[in-house]
Amino acid sequence: MSLFKGSGKIKMVKINKEKCDGCGNCVEVCPFGVLEIKNKKAIVKNLENCKKCGACMSACPNNAIKIKKEEE
Repeated sequence: MSLFKGSGKIKMVKINKEKCDGCGNCVEVCPFGVLEIKNKKAIVKNLENCKKCGACMSACPNNAIKIKKEEE
C-alpha cells in the first residue's frame, strides 16, 4: 500500500539531520532497504527502491523523515 494516491514517482526522501538522532528505527522497518545509518544519522542509500509506503516516517520518533512525489 502506498502512502500517496496516484502513481507519481518519488522525488526525494528528505531526512532532517538536525532532528535525526540515528536511532535506526527507519532502517529496521523499511522493507525495501532504502535507508541506512552512517555517521550516526539516517541516509538514503537506494532511493529507486522506495515504494512510498511511509513505514520510515511512521517509525521515526522525531518526525525527521518526509517523502515527496515529483508533482509536489
